[in-house]
Amino acid sequence: MQMRIGGTDVASMDDTWIRVTNPATGEEIDRIPSGSSDDVARAVEAAEAASGAWKKKSMRDRGLILFHAAGKVREQHKDLARLLTREQGKPLRESVDEVRGFANILEFYAGISASQQGDLIRLGASGDALVAREPLGICGAIIPWNMPVLIMGWKIGPALLAGNTMVLKPASTAPLTNIRFAQILETSGLPGGVLNIVTGSGEVVGEALVKHPLIRKISFTGNCATGQRIRELATAHLKDLTLELGGSDPMIVMGDADIDKAVEGALRGRFYNAGQTCTAVKRLFVHDTIAAVFTEKLKRRIEALKVGNGLDAGIEMGPLNSPAQRERITQIVDATRDAGEGTILVGGSVLNDAPFDRGLFYRPTLIADVAPEGRLMNEEVFGPVLPVMPVPDLDTAIREANRTRYGLGASIWTNNLHTAKRAFDEVNAGIVWVNRHLTVPPEVPFGGMNESGIGRENGLHALDNYSRTKTLFLNW
Repeated sequence: MQMRIGGTDVASMDDTWIRVTNPATGEEIDRIPSGSSDDVARAVEAAEAASGAWKKKSMRDRGLILFHAAGKVREQHKDLARLLTREQGKPLRESVDEVRGFANILEFYAGISASQQGDLIRLGASGDALVAREPLGICGAIIPWNMPVLIMGWKIGPALLAGNTMVLKPASTAPLTNIRFAQILETSGLPGGVLNIVTGSGEVVGEALVKHPLIRKISFTGNCATGQRIRELATAHLKDLTLELGGSDPMIVMGDADIDKAVEGALRGRFYNAGQTCTAVKRLFVHDTIAAVFTEKLKRRIEALKVGNGLDAGIEMGPLNSPAQRERITQIVDATRDAGEGTILVGGSVLNDAPFDRGLFYRPTLIADVAPEGRLMNEEVFGPVLPVMPVPDLDTAIREANRTRYGLGASIWTNNLHTAKRAFDEVNAGIVWVNRHLTVPPEVPFGGMNESGIGRENGLHALDNYSRTKTLFLNW
């Protein structure tokens, strides 16, 4: 497997390689080049060379290329989903959803391509002003391993449609499907150099990408510490930034909610992708009038989850993506148990007996009697661990929901419109769902408040974030 620079497959200049393994089996799938800062410089040169011609294309013509690529993705979705499951670990049905989601994103941006127009401002005797939007130039994207395909779509869809070229760094543990999508885009008519992929570590490739003076925007999805580092580095050249830095999303279930639907919402919202989703349900607050019944039903559903290799039939939860990820989850749960800050109702340990012994599996876990000040309720826990806390009223639920430094997503489960409105108004979150969780269609702007990030992915808002206004003042 090679990097893609200027539409050509190339190896890293230092000729060292990174193993990509299946987290369910430990088998090596492929190797990718461990790129260098020189590789980033070559990719930027290719992006700069392609920039002029790409910018001159009409937005409609750029949209048609995205549309053709979406069609090819749909034709190949089964093979692409298998590759994604092999490198990332998630169940095949989730990979299919993600691959189709990528196609859906490209189709959305292709669909709006012919409707984007500038503005005419009539100024009377002073003349007229024409306001146009133009691309920023070369953009950099840094993709995480948890939802690599969907998040790639969120970044390249609006960036390329707006007329930018891009250098993209995928995660080292899940880069293969990203590279395949770049190849599909090229065979669909995307000119060489418009989209370039450089693989390698964040410390080398990521930093070189952020520091490069010709890159005008960085879009990053990942953890808060890395996001802060990127923001510091980007100030040297006043780069535009979109930072989606995760969260600790609350789910609030009121006494009038449909209990069975809320239980299913909590199950999917937490254990989808083994809990490795930025907007996953990470803290569960249930009104104390229904807390006992709700918790017991949820406990039974968690116990019945089928865990295993995502390629096997009927699997509902796969492995964690990396040893470091499983170690961190283990450490947090063990510390919670040892400190007496929670009672483990289900799970709470590594799955390492056959046939799980070669993979990175962790038991789906439900924890009650959690301490409000404990790590489970204040840190982002990126794995299949769900703490549940009874609350006496909505005021308490909102107060606890807003306890953390994050503000990405939240959900309220109720049949009372006033209750839903209060949650929307008062919970610190960039998106608030009512009687659902996780869904983020491409039409809907997505991003966080507080330390969950800055900027927005998706929709017209993202297209604005990848362009700038330029005004022509006419004095008649």
